[in-house]
Amino acid sequence: MAAAVAAEPPPAPWREAPGLAAIFAPRGPQAAAYRAYVSPANLDAVLREFASDPSLLRAPGAWTPQDLAPADAFGQGGTYDRSTVARLYGSGRARVARGARVEDERIVESWTLISPYPDPARRRLEPGTLLLIVRLP
Repeated sequence: MAAAVAAEPPPAPWREAPGLAAIFAPRGPQAAAYRAYVSPANLDAVLREFASDPSLLRAPGAWTPQDLAPADAFGQGGTYDRSTVARLYGSGRARVARGARVEDERIVESWTLISPYPDPARRRLEPGTLLLIVRLP
């Protein structure tokens, strides 16, 4: 069972985006472990900002941007309509970076950064960065 403890919100300019968490988190009790935040900054700027955060695990391959199809970026667990999101991206791809956050030498959160990202109504792509955080049990 996923932890119900809320993820610690990142500092400004991030703002919580519960509408995005609701569509990209899986259904059921594990949804409580998910939080979403958005920033107007692009992915490269976010990664530069996060580079000095000692709580982020620097494992090989972590925080390395990749261009992914929407289904690979957002996964299969959420309630979102995959074809609608795929149409938003068209032939484009999402830039994605993934990594983990640690506390007391233990991985406590999985972080996924996605840019650009769909607005909550899934009508357009927003130019900033979406941060999806899953609090681990």
